[in-house]
Amino acid sequence: MTLFDLTGKVAIVTGSSRGIGKAIVERLAEHGAKVVVSSRKAGPCEEVAAAINAEHPGAAIAVPANISSKDDLQRLVDETRKAFGKVDILICNAASNPYYGPMSGISDDAFRKILDNNIIANNWLINMVSPEMQDRKDGAIVIISSIGGLRGTPVIGAYAISKAADMQLARNLAQELSPHNIRVNCIAPGLVKTDFAKALWDTPEGEKRASEGTPLRRLGEPDDIAGAAVFLSSRAGGWMTGQTIVIDGGSTS
Repeated sequence: MTLFDLTGKVAIVTGSSRGIGKAIVERLAEHGAKVVVSSRKAGPCEEVAAAINAEHPGAAIAVPANISSKDDLQRLVDETRKAFGKVDILICNAASNPYYGPMSGISDDAFRKILDNNIIANNWLINMVSPEMQDRKDGAIVIISSIGGLRGTPVIGAYAISKAADMQLARNLAQELSPHNIRVNCIAPGLVKTDFAKALWDTPEGEKRASEGTPLRRLGEPDDIAGAAVFLSSRAGGWMTGQTIVIDGGSTS
């Protein structure tokens, strides 16, 4: 048994059919966890779960859910308990960013969608799983935030506001839940090469410009983030709560 061993643990990872979430769910399974793959569309979730099960038989199920629906999220939790009996680890990775541009140009609907999906939905889901964690006196919750929440931006302002709020959500919940041995932390990635962030890097010029602004001279890959999720979910991160781990190639250093 190692500090990173997750044998016997059950993890829900939202937004895990691709990108950072997919890397996290794969690595949690690699370290022994039972995992629930979830995003809006069933097909991609089932593909990821099948690939995990090919490597680790019986380790994964797919439960599609839209984070904007409280009923969907409750069903996600219920189906997890039905399949695996409990929830030990929650990774809130799914998020929305339908708008790029100045704050003066964002519609009320787009702003509300970002705040609802990136903050309120996380709180819903955490409140759905935390009671059983309190009963067991054990649990790990990780919110995937962003370095956008650490500094101003003229391009993704509403998204950055929501990610700053996620850091505060983790701090608040750490105060509330830590007496029950439930740890709540954030990971704040820099620019990672995912479909979600394509608008920021998906041209040779864009990737070159972004990479040159990063001391490690490259953009992130999903696996650069997954290791921190394993750390925070495992005994290795057992004395960390209310914190935000920045993983950005040095761009905020």
